[in-house]
Order: sequence, then C-alpha cells, then structure tokens
Amino acid sequence: MTAWTEYEQLIKTAAMILSGICLALFFYASFKYSQEKTKRNRNKAIRSAIFFLFSLVLWISLLYLPVSQNQPDIPFVYEEIAEYTDVPYTEINGNRPYFTDVEKQAEPYQTFSELDSLGRCGPAMAMLERSMMPKEEREPLDSIKPSGYHNEYYEDLIEDGFLYNRCHLIGFQLTGENANAKNLITGTRYFNTEGMEPFENQTASYIRLTKNHVLYRITPVFIGKELVCRGVLMEAYSIEDKGEGICYCVFCYNVQPGIVINYSDGTSRRAN
Repeated sequence: MTAWTEYEQLIKTAAMILSGICLALFFYASFKYSQEKTKRNRNKAIRSAIFFLFSLVLWISLLYLPVSQNQPDIPFVYEEIAEYTDVPYTEINGNRPYFTDVEKQAEPYQTFSELDSLGRCGPAMAMLERSMMPKEEREPLDSIKPSGYHNEYYEDLIEDGFLYNRCHLIGFQLTGENANAKNLITGTRYFNTEGMEPFENQTASYIRLTKNHVLYRITPVFIGKELVCRGVLMEAYSIEDKGEGICYCVFCYNVQPGIVINYSDGTSRRAN
C-alpha cells in the first residue's frame, strides 16, 4: 500500500468516526431541545448542527479525492509510452526491469495488492521457483468479475468470439493461483494471448528447464478512475545467471484490433 493510500484511508476513517459523533450529538440535542426548550438546549442544538454540517462537508470533499492506486515506486510513466500500432507490446527502460538489488535477494514468495476503492487490482510480485508451479488443472474463474468486466461477443473479429478474458497478473502456470480477485483483471483476448502469454510461457519454460529463480512483477496501469487498465508492465529477471536467461521489461497493450474499448466502464463497439 502506498503512503497516499494509507493517508487517504486514515482521513476516511477519521471522517467516519467524526461524522458518527456529530450525528449522535445532533440527534441527541434535537431530542433534548424538543423535551425542554431552554436557551441552553438551543445552544447545544446549534453547536451540534454546526458539527453535523462540518462532517457533511468533509464527506462531500472526500468524494472528490483522487482515487488511490497501488503502484510500485519505479520511474515508469504511462504517458511516455508510444501509442499502440500493430504490435502487442513495447519495450520499456531498454528492456531492463526496475528491480532493486535488495529485491533480487528475496526468498521465494508471491504477493498481491489489495483492491483499491474502485475494486481494481494493483501490482503483483513474486520470486518464482519450480516448486510453486501447479500440478493440477486450473479451476474455473467464473466466480470472479474483475473491474470493468463488460463482455461482448464479436464472432467475426475474435477467435472464440468474446472480447474479454479474466487475465491473471501472475499466470496460473507460474504459481497455480486460481480464482483470486487480487490477481485477475479484465483484458482482451489479444492482450492475453498475444501480449502477456508469450512472456509467461518463456518464463515458465526457463524455470522448468533450469530450476533457477525468477523475480517477477506485473503492474496494471489504470488512468484516473477507469475500470479497465490500459495495459500491464511486465518485468522479469533470472537470479542465478543474473538476467542472462530471463530479463525483460515490456508494456503489453490492453487492446483488441477492430474494437474500440471504453476504458472507463469496459463497454465496447466495433471500430468504424
């Protein structure tokens, strides 16, 4: 969780408590005023009303706070990425991941960000190793509806017809995560199979072959309050051979040729 996220949550918690106190004082004073209409009780009612109005203004102000997004502390700027043309991904930072030396020394693990206030996923990160890979088949994902999952059927434009997949941040073949809401985003069929999957396959094959560790991070990139990410930043680095086997830093575009996506809510239409 970022420092801003913690600060925002602190403000909201304080506002909730303050609002509850003010409401209680307001209704208590109103009740007392109706029972005994004295100057003292009138003053109590006025003070409580002022507190109530203050808390109401505070809550309204909170509605306009920027939406928290969990993002790693890396110098990655989405606005500097070239617009999508006809290639499903583009290299970032000279194809070198942003991992620190400390991160490269971690023991095997995987971690997922908490969903933000709009129900969106944040970065997922892992130190991958062979023992984390699943030995069973993947379970159904239908129980999870990621943010912006507003699927449509385009039979003549997409191989299996449906625009969206429930896309894993950390692929199932790497750690065996099934229906984990913190690990599933709304992604197009093209984004999933042409963008992310080749890098996942490359990473998984390397781990199976060498039994080496790979530091891995997937960061979905949302703009403002949009519910569908514009794409993901994929980073990976093989530890034992210092990146000789696996080393990439790419941005995969969450697009579908022939389809125009409304990233704010996940609706879509055919391109003109």
